[in-house]
Amino acid sequence: MTSPGTGDRRRRSPGFLIGLTLIALLLFSGFCALGAWQVQRLGWKRDLIARVDTRIHATPVPAPAKADPSDEYRHIFATGTFLHDRSTLVQAATVRGAGYWVLTPLRQRNGALLMINRGFVPPDAKTRYDRPAGQVTVTGLLRLSEPGGGFLRANDPSNDRWYSRDIAAIATARRLAPAVTSYFIDAQAGPFPDRLPVGGLTVVRFPNNHLQYAITWFALAVMTVAAYIIVMRHTATDKRP
Repeated sequence: MTSPGTGDRRRRSPGFLIGLTLIALLLFSGFCALGAWQVQRLGWKRDLIARVDTRIHATPVPAPAKADPSDEYRHIFATGTFLHDRSTLVQAATVRGAGYWVLTPLRQRNGALLMINRGFVPPDAKTRYDRPAGQVTVTGLLRLSEPGGGFLRANDPSNDRWYSRDIAAIATARRLAPAVTSYFIDAQAGPFPDRLPVGGLTVVRFPNNHLQYAITWFALAVMTVAAYIIVMRHTATDKRP
């Protein structure tokens, strides 16, 4: 058995104080590093939002032959003829409720195919939507392909069930590859807002919680310092006769 006070003397030993200091230092450094990282992410996110906002409201430019992530949400247009017999319905959840996106290939003047998300149709209008004939010009936002299916749902090409706008998979299923581009256009709203498909429903939203996260990590760093000071003061008090 240990005599009274032995536990207190063990806690006040130099080894205990060194260990406590190292732990506090590691926690403080880690919290500060995480806070600084969130500040960097905040700057990156604000820059991204500003750049995307500029792209969305810029004058539309001709659709490029290829696209990369830096091109997403660019305001573009393309002219050609719709191939309505190759359209694909992709499940969608929008401000108008659940339904489908109508993805239709557009054969451009140079022969290249560009997938167009013409807009939204409700479940009861899967076959009752406008199909313009002849040459048309489509204006909208450049969007990158969405491979892999939707949340907990994989695309099922063999049964023609689509949960994401996977351009490569759709092009293969509709025998469009390799002429189709790797991106698609989210068509903007037309002059008749209630005519199906309904365009202009692109949701451009970037969660930006980095400031709150940074404040949380820096607050934890301050709390670590405060707790360390309190413990050291109590230790110094316990050492007094």
